[in-house]
Amino acid sequence: MAKSNKPIFWGLFAAGGTVTAFVTPVLVLLTLFAAMGFSPDLFTYEALRGFAAHWLGKLIILGVIVLSLWHAAHRLRVTVHDFGVRADTVVAYVVYGIAGLGTLMTIIYLLRI
Repeated sequence: MAKSNKPIFWGLFAAGGTVTAFVTPVLVLLTLFAAMGFSPDLFTYEALRGFAAHWLGKLIILGVIVLSLWHAAHRLRVTVHDFGVRADTVVAYVVYGIAGLGTLMTIIYLLRI
């Protein structure tokens, strides 16, 4: 049987979809509350920067962003295929390359905080 790297990308896709499905609505709701002026002291700049500066906060932020990127990359690859573009190898390199670049940029940015 030939070896395949599909389980890696499917795993990232599934994990990203799960994280995005549970975290994104909460982030939208919190942003809405903050825009309406209902934000508690927990959402001040200093508190959020303190969260992002801590190693656990960085790990959580990294997980949410990276898994969402890989989920979106795979979803975009499938969508492009459904639209009739059959150059799957090129599309895969482009979308996964962008997700990889986004992952690298996220890591660099979080290390600078």
